[in-house]
Amino acid sequence: MRVNCAAIPRELFESELFGYDKGAFTSAKATGKPGKIELAHHGSLFLDEIGDLPLEMQPKLLRVLEEKDFERVGGTELLKSDFRLLAATNHNLEDMLEEKRFRTDLFYRLNVITLQIPPLRERREDILPIATHLLKQIANDCGMPEVSISPE
Repeated sequence: MRVNCAAIPRELFESELFGYDKGAFTSAKATGKPGKIELAHHGSLFLDEIGDLPLEMQPKLLRVLEEKDFERVGGTELLKSDFRLLAATNHNLEDMLEEKRFRTDLFYRLNVITLQIPPLRERREDILPIATHLLKQIANDCGMPEVSISPE
């Protein structure tokens, strides 16, 4: 399951992550809706742009990571979800810690394995292989013959 933390409005974040029960709010589906954490059970949850995760959501996410259980918005039943969490950001989380915009305990829970990937401008030799791969994928998806890039 993928979640772009920068693209979800602050007010909808909790229901996107945890889901909601019927009647949780005015426009809620009559059947309720599972959240991304519930859907990631026995799989992976990728939180892209974790640096944009609202501060008020951070302790709730931390609790799920520690306890592996949660409640849907408007719900009373405790649900379990066992998932692997991957997170990415273009923000400097250490600076955000100093500015009190990111929780220290969540940072250390997430910071188990860190991969620093330099920007493409610093690894120009990767441009041609990536472009070739993407062109093949697009051509395949569109049912077109394979496309290639000339050195020029």
